[in-house]
Amino acid sequence: MNFDLRSLRQQFPFFSAHPDWIYLDNAATLHKPQAVLDAMNTFYSQHNSNVHRSAHGLSQQATAAFEAARTSVAQFLNARFSHEIIWTSGTTAGFNQLVFGLMGPVLQSGDRVLISSMEHHANIVPWHIHALPFGVQLDVVPLTADHRFDLAAFSELLKLKPKVVSISHVSNALGHIQPIADIVRLAKEAGALVVLDGAQGIVWEKVDVQALDVDFYLFSGHKLYGPTGIGVLYGKTQYLKLLRPLLGGGEMIKTVSFSGSSWNDLPYRLEAGTPNMAGAMGLAAAILWLQQQDLTAFQQHKSALVQRFYAGCQQISALELLSGPITNAGIVALNLKNEHPADLATLLDQQKIAVRAGTHCAMPLFQALNVKGSVRFSFACYNSFDEIDRTLTALATAVELLAE
Repeated sequence: MNFDLRSLRQQFPFFSAHPDWIYLDNAATLHKPQAVLDAMNTFYSQHNSNVHRSAHGLSQQATAAFEAARTSVAQFLNARFSHEIIWTSGTTAGFNQLVFGLMGPVLQSGDRVLISSMEHHANIVPWHIHALPFGVQLDVVPLTADHRFDLAAFSELLKLKPKVVSISHVSNALGHIQPIADIVRLAKEAGALVVLDGAQGIVWEKVDVQALDVDFYLFSGHKLYGPTGIGVLYGKTQYLKLLRPLLGGGEMIKTVSFSGSSWNDLPYRLEAGTPNMAGAMGLAAAILWLQQQDLTAFQQHKSALVQRFYAGCQQISALELLSGPITNAGIVALNLKNEHPADLATLLDQQKIAVRAGTHCAMPLFQALNVKGSVRFSFACYNSFDEIDRTLTALATAVELLAE
């Protein structure tokens, strides 16, 4: 590793508050370094004023900091313009705005949208609410035998000429990294707009939206060591301009009368109401913190954690591994034969090991796998090999208890 793990962990107050816990629920939310907490506290304690609305200098300072945070995200993604960054409350909110906004300007009755079997509900349910009732058809890319994205099936489904292809960068349930470069290229060749759900992918690798040529990319701040309640919908300017606003009021308007309203320019036309100002500051601080780290070392460390954990799990014969260790962003999903996932997770919780059990907001995936769910172990840069070894010991003990 090209970083000091002990020193790294000391930057996260959570671990000093809970030294006896092993936290392996990182795909649900990551902990926050002190730099992020400080940025949010500084805003609230020293600079708290509403943005874009008031004439006084404090508001102008808050607005400048808020827009600087937007610029930080744009540079982080290598967006062409800062107005291509739309603040949301998270990936789910971003998808609802996106799907609602596409209906009419882009999607009409009879058009097709292509997603995959591994999608999070955030990339399924908004299509059900905002698109399917109006005649849009949803097609699904199946899994391969080893629970991967099936590129051959994808190529066949593209012959149906979907208007939109919307795929997760990384499976939140299995950790498998999707072949996004191939997905974007093939979808573009078929004439589709391409959406990537980056909720898990954004923390795995550096994302360059221009190099990818993706049309939309969405993620949540709390998956990137930032705060909850803030997220990003990136879109190319020409496509953001097409989107109908989902919410109305606040800074998204240009004029209002009782007979009608007109919308503001980007990005504000898609940002109704008072924004999460402190959240934006916190996300910008998380990005700055990340830029000061060795991200390649983080990636290598997470891969090594997966390999060690996966190898240990293979020594426990009663376990069924759903995830593969190759091209994996740091998640291992597994089951104990003939046991409900919640039972195994409860025994681990009693040993102060935090994991998630269930269908991980991906019910259709587990229906395709024909299992009730799984126990998900998800790793972050601050996890240690000692934690992996202790978890494997606890896992073996839990398996023995459930076998009695």
